[in-house]
Amino acid sequence: MTEQLSAILDYAARLQELDTEAIPPTASVVPLQNVMREDRVIPSLPRDQVLANAPDKSEDGSFSAFRAILKE
Repeated sequence: MTEQLSAILDYAARLQELDTEAIPPTASVVPLQNVMREDRVIPSLPRDQVLANAPDKSEDGSFSAFRAILKE
């Protein structure tokens, strides 16, 4: 691991030697643009259909699920 870190630091030092005066600062090398759509209210699925496969569902529409976080 020490060798890898040393190689990374050596490479960073080599990059510091480059003349970048004429290069403008950039956050990304690829031109990005957010593509947003208008928010629209649309009908959703009926509660019965949404909860059809839910484990341990109750009358009030809530349900229990298995724990997703596992400890090692």
